[in-house]
Amino acid sequence: MPITEFLEKNSRLYPNDVALVEVNPENQPSSDISWREYNLIEGSGKEKYRRELTWRQFDMAANRFANLLMTRGVKKGDKVAILMMNCIDWLPIYFGILKTGALAVPMNFRFSAEEIEYCSDLADVSVLVFGPEFTERLEKIFPKLKIKHYFFVGENTPSFADNYTEMITYCSSGVPPVEISDSDDGAIYFSSGTTGFPKAILHRHKALVTSCEVEQKHHSQKRDDVFLCIPPLYHTGAKMHWFGSLLSGSKAVILRGIKPEWILQTVSEEKATIVWLLVPWAQDILDAVERGDIKLSDYRLSQWRLMHIGAQPVPPSLIKRWKEVFPNHEYDTNYGLSESIGPGAVHLGVENIHKVGAIGIAGYKWQVKIVDETGKDVEKGGVGELCLKGDGVMKCYYKNPEATRDVLTDDGWLLTGDMAKQDEDGFIYLVDRKKDVIITGGENIYPVQIEDFLRANEKISDVGVIGLPDERLGEITAAIIQLKEGEKATVEEIEDYCMALPRYKRPKKIIFAQVPRNATGKIQKNILRATYGAERLVEAATTN
Repeated sequence: MPITEFLEKNSRLYPNDVALVEVNPENQPSSDISWREYNLIEGSGKEKYRRELTWRQFDMAANRFANLLMTRGVKKGDKVAILMMNCIDWLPIYFGILKTGALAVPMNFRFSAEEIEYCSDLADVSVLVFGPEFTERLEKIFPKLKIKHYFFVGENTPSFADNYTEMITYCSSGVPPVEISDSDDGAIYFSSGTTGFPKAILHRHKALVTSCEVEQKHHSQKRDDVFLCIPPLYHTGAKMHWFGSLLSGSKAVILRGIKPEWILQTVSEEKATIVWLLVPWAQDILDAVERGDIKLSDYRLSQWRLMHIGAQPVPPSLIKRWKEVFPNHEYDTNYGLSESIGPGAVHLGVENIHKVGAIGIAGYKWQVKIVDETGKDVEKGGVGELCLKGDGVMKCYYKNPEATRDVLTDDGWLLTGDMAKQDEDGFIYLVDRKKDVIITGGENIYPVQIEDFLRANEKISDVGVIGLPDERLGEITAAIIQLKEGEKATVEEIEDYCMALPRYKRPKKIIFAQVPRNATGKIQKNILRATYGAERLVEAATTN
């Protein structure tokens, strides 16, 4: 069955129960009244910072948008992109797209105008739904795009778009008459290849349903659970963890902010029981508690039963600290890729906290193996490439058969590109990545994009970008810059030059040195990591 049936079932069984809550702490009042009380004050003159939808309202909103799309000619197999920050409209829009039989195409809100254009063309997007944060970027490129219709979610609708809220008001809330099966294509997510340009990952409804089942099995969501969702919903991680709430018919809270006090206040006010964090957010909470900036006694946290982390390697020392501050919490971590419908392909399990540092064992309904360069299984303790198999594996890279053949075997195994080893108990540990992708704070950064940008500087002869270990973010980007003969430059000068890059892509460390290359002309990043990664660890140890 398609994933949309879970939403329709919840609408029938729990029509008046709250499904989604959006909390925007930046709009909270200065007084000490609660968020719920504040929303009841008439004539406050402020935008509400707490909104909610019942399961029936959620399903009706999805139906209305689906019917609106169909009046615009959207049909089964078309592609509809979402370019929005987290909000309460995000998931109804996603499910509205799916209900037409079209494919939902979530886009990274960090995409530049150029990346939006590239991904829209790559995925054959015909309709785009976007929020006010992206108007300026789209105004630069929309005449060049092949997109037929734009829907704007917010106020001050630009001239080239229709207003989403106004348009769905006049549409039917009935279920669209479209037959969808689990073998139908359901969504396209974006990853990136060795060139740094995104690849379009195509998933069937079967994969989306699998992610629901895997998440609910791993974290035992029940009707009375409340999931706090903080990471961006364009990520497979955030959405697929929420899929456990969809399957169990339980409430989820979308928090628009990552300050430690906002997270704890939301857990307290909304009675959250499950919270998924990235490493830096967990670290920020612990630091704030240890500094005395936050007093746990100010919050109602006794119902919080599970904290889990994903999207980047987790330092065991962090979890040790967490358990000291929150001794009653269960802890879990998940490993996955967008190509394997996000988290859960490998799963630690709350009962295996003694194995913190491992990513875990094969997740529910998943198979794993570690192979050498010839494709043969390595012995336990040996290092090889981690491979995954299950119904959550992607169908293909859309319109890229060559790249698909590189990672999907004829018998259905996905080659992850991650090097790993297995201990005597069968637990898997990541060793290194075959690819040079840098993961900082849960976000992927592709070095080649930064390298190409820096090479355009007239003083720079060569450059190599690597990840260096960082206690809070996991990794930070470092640019090793080789200047042209006779040229001089300062760190401040390079940092000013990099201001043209999106903030998250700007190198956090600038190093002037020779860039080693091998006989075939490839940068020897293993040498750079060995040299400057060791220096970074010594530097961190000295300052702690």
